[in-house]
Amino acid sequence: MGHLAPLRRPLRSMFETESLISDFPILDQSVNGRRLVYLDNAATTQKPMTVLLTSRHYYESYNANIHRGTHQLARMATGAFEKARQTVARYLNAASADEVVFTAGTTAGINLVSNILALSGRIGSGDEVLVSALEHHSNIVPWQMLCQRTGAALKVIPCHDDGTLDQQAFHEILAGGRVKLLAFTSISNAFGTINPVVEMTRAAKSAGALVLIDAAQSIAHLPTDVRALGADFLVFSGHKIYAPTGIGVLWGRADLLNELPPWQGGGEMIKEVSFEHTTYNDLPFKYEAGTPNIEGAIALAAAIDYVDEIGVEAIHAHEMELIEAAAGALSPIPGIRLYGPAGRSGSLSFNIEGLHHYDLGTLMDQMGVAVRTGHHCCQPLMARFGITGTVRASFALYNTPQDVEALAEVTAKAAAMLR
Repeated sequence: MGHLAPLRRPLRSMFETESLISDFPILDQSVNGRRLVYLDNAATTQKPMTVLLTSRHYYESYNANIHRGTHQLARMATGAFEKARQTVARYLNAASADEVVFTAGTTAGINLVSNILALSGRIGSGDEVLVSALEHHSNIVPWQMLCQRTGAALKVIPCHDDGTLDQQAFHEILAGGRVKLLAFTSISNAFGTINPVVEMTRAAKSAGALVLIDAAQSIAHLPTDVRALGADFLVFSGHKIYAPTGIGVLWGRADLLNELPPWQGGGEMIKEVSFEHTTYNDLPFKYEAGTPNIEGAIALAAAIDYVDEIGVEAIHAHEMELIEAAAGALSPIPGIRLYGPAGRSGSLSFNIEGLHHYDLGTLMDQMGVAVRTGHHCCQPLMARFGITGTVRASFALYNTPQDVEALAEVTAKAAAMLR
């Protein structure tokens, strides 16, 4: 068992949902006597067997610290870790693997950028940091902290009633000439809104601003080409794309990361240290202080390979069909309100008038349907719509039309209880 290798499947020529379900052991269970219907993928995805076995294989066969060891296990671990970096770079179409910095996740990546920009002096009093009304708290609070430290002002792109961003207001804010950074999500985790990332990035860059894209919700649903996007930074979490928790990626333009200062100090991010002076390491190690999540990075690469075998375009098309079907099945239910625009991706949020979202989520759990309830770490967005939260059903490659039917069934039963 010590040399158990990760499971590898032949490349799939088409999207085969039933065979995919069998790749995810956790889905083979019942909840309260009913088949588990897992619709909480925007919070975290389940892990295929190839990822689980990759993690196990690492710990059973070559667990060691990386980069400076001369023994065989250290060399194997280092090789697998750096190969994982190359896998991520390929998936993002990065110009170099040196632009890929491993982090603990999206939140860690945003905080890293916030801190190095504050240290760099690039943003100061009178400048503006621009976010959108759709943002997760992780893409709001770090910029509030930066503004508090630097004297900059936080500006917000408002959204329309359909959950899309007000592009006219966006361009008017840019026209003020003070925006130094635009930080926004590619897909809203609360409403599933797909933002026009390329167009907004181009406009911000033309106005002289840096751009950070929060790709936590898009990384598993849409192709991600950092060179085509034109941004300066992009962040995501591994657990949103079928990898373990505690691993993520910050991608940044090499010339910019080379120019900006390091944030955390410690091992690996240095070349030479004396009590008088420290010389910092080259990219990407300059931003990877301390022992990294070695197993997590290697498992992330396995997850990306898994997604690549299926094809992210095929996954996206499958999920969009499910979301459209879910919206169609829920819409006739009395008292229901759907949030977000048509053409949502990843998530479908809704409420039933007269029924608290938490109570609805609890009823769904009793019938084996796992959804997320609450404000989804988007309290400003919820306040904009005058609500405290929603029920959010979010989809992944292993979800099926039968899952949509189960969602509609339990929602209709809950609505009927009010009549």
